[in-house]
Amino acid sequence: MSARLDRLNEKLQEILGDAIGSLILDRGELTLEVSAARYLEVAQTLSDDPHLRFEQLIDLSGVDYSEFGGGRWEGRRFAAVSHLTSVAHNWRLRLRAFADDDEFPVLASLCGVWPSANWYEREAFDLYGIVFGDHPDLRRILTDYGFIGYPFRKDFPISGYVEMRYDQEQGRVIYQPVSIEPRENTPRVVREENYGDVGHG
Repeated sequence: MSARLDRLNEKLQEILGDAIGSLILDRGELTLEVSAARYLEVAQTLSDDPHLRFEQLIDLSGVDYSEFGGGRWEGRRFAAVSHLTSVAHNWRLRLRAFADDDEFPVLASLCGVWPSANWYEREAFDLYGIVFGDHPDLRRILTDYGFIGYPFRKDFPISGYVEMRYDQEQGRVIYQPVSIEPRENTPRVVREENYGDVGHG
């Protein structure tokens, strides 16, 4: 571990104490995992404590772990993963929290701590169905308002549930069940006869 990561690791343990679920060093990066119940509290401390001072949230993503490790994942399914930067101390941290309920995943919004979380949380809601409590404007951001389901979930069908088309008679766009038969695309290799033979032109 580098001296900087060593110092960050020590400060996190000293300041956060029992709020730390786990602290993992992998490939030169620290990942701090916390419970959903302590997620907002820890985020506020990471931002405000002068010994940590993570001023910037540079990214937040939803993650569906249901097929992680070849489908052998036994933990909770949905998580929010944030990447934080401290300009003052020149260090980075990954913050991860799993939602307690796989059927209706809910986590606190970090918009009050880092306003940049706003659109990232909307994206995680739209694509994974993770609900962020107290978000100022939690609505879809990439899919259509009438879209059904969450397209980045591992169990979402590749072709979707509905398709959209313009109906001439009704004079408007309508949604209907998908009419395309599911299929598996297998690449077809086409080679000339005698391809690869030694001495072939």
